[in-house]
This record gives sequence, structure tokens and C-alpha cells, in this order.
Amino acid sequence: MPYKEREINKLYYTMGEVTAMFGVNASQIRFYEREFDIIQPKKNKKGNRLFTQDDIANLKIIFNLVKDKGYTLQGARDYIRSNKNEVKENQRVIDSLERLKKFLVEVRDSL
Repeated sequence: MPYKEREINKLYYTMGEVTAMFGVNASQIRFYEREFDIIQPKKNKKGNRLFTQDDIANLKIIFNLVKDKGYTLQGARDYIRSNKNEVKENQRVIDSLERLKKFLVEVRDSL
């Protein structure tokens, strides 16, 4: 049976890593942290924010609602509160489709 490498996931991501992930400024991440109570990064002794996988997933949900679907901040907050399980499931499906697309593009390029 061939050895399959596991993907290594970090426990905490720094603000710089998160801003690079989403392609936005740190001020926008801090703004969303204040506006949405589902984003609660840990802070170390210096006050640097450390984001967990849950925080990253919640940020993906917020960016999807605000940037892609055009929700206002209040509308996104209300939608997340009323449809929490549905929103998480939708984001999980979106993530898996993005991984599938990435794989198919790699296959196409290798041909």
C-alpha cells in the first residue's frame, strides 16, 4: 500500500498569513473581527492575533456573503445568526468544489 502524505494543518495563523490568504489589509480583518462576534482570535502576550481554523472558516463565510453575494454587514450578521448550520454546510461545499477545480486545472495543465 503506497504511503500517502497527510496535509499538515497549523493550529494558529498570524495576521500576516490571514491577510495573504484573503488578499486584504489587516485593517479589514480587524474590522470584521469587531463587526462579527463569530471571529474571536486568540491574542498572545504582545497582543498579536492568532487565528484558528474556525476563525478562518468563519472569515471565508463572511467574505463569501459580503464580497460574492453582495450582502450588507447587517444582512450578513442576520443571515449567519439565523442559518448557522446551513451557512457552514454551504461553505464546506464551496471549499470542496474549489479543491476539485484546483485538481482538475492541475490535471489539464499536466496534459
